[in-house]
Amino acid sequence: MRIAISSKSGCGNTSVSTALSERLGYKLINFTFRQMAQERGVDFWTFCRMAGEDDNIDRELDRRQVEMALAEEDCVLGSRLAIWMLKEADLKVYLTASAETRAKRIQKREGGSLEERMRQTEERDRADSGRYMRIYGIDNSDTSVADLVIATDERSVDEIVDIIVEHIGTFTKKAD
Repeated sequence: MRIAISSKSGCGNTSVSTALSERLGYKLINFTFRQMAQERGVDFWTFCRMAGEDDNIDRELDRRQVEMALAEEDCVLGSRLAIWMLKEADLKVYLTASAETRAKRIQKREGGSLEERMRQTEERDRADSGRYMRIYGIDNSDTSVADLVIATDERSVDEIVDIIVEHIGTFTKKAD
């Protein structure tokens, strides 16, 4: 089973994808902008600005993620556009959280002031959404393509994974 998990930054995508892949024993595919930036020896925010000027960066990232996922029979692909890009996914999950929750999580992970993280999160959302629409015609706020949408604000990673696993159980029973 291929599971695609998408969200905007700070919604818990990496944590949930990692925990779900561990629980199910599936391969985790979470190749990110951060990893591409490291490969190229560029800091993350500079790389984000570069991506705003070069659509090939997004295309390469998305192509590599899909190739990795298609090479696996059972995997969890966690990325901003996984539910749109991995058309072959058996289950598509979209995670949401309020802007404040997202900024607090990013602040906890990266430091800095909450105000600065709120501003950066808004800027990144705007830039990402604009790029995804321009490159692919995808509105990354439109959750209609998802099989399951989970608000993560008041839930732990384990609670979110429990919801997904429970959904997989009902999903696979329908297929029998």
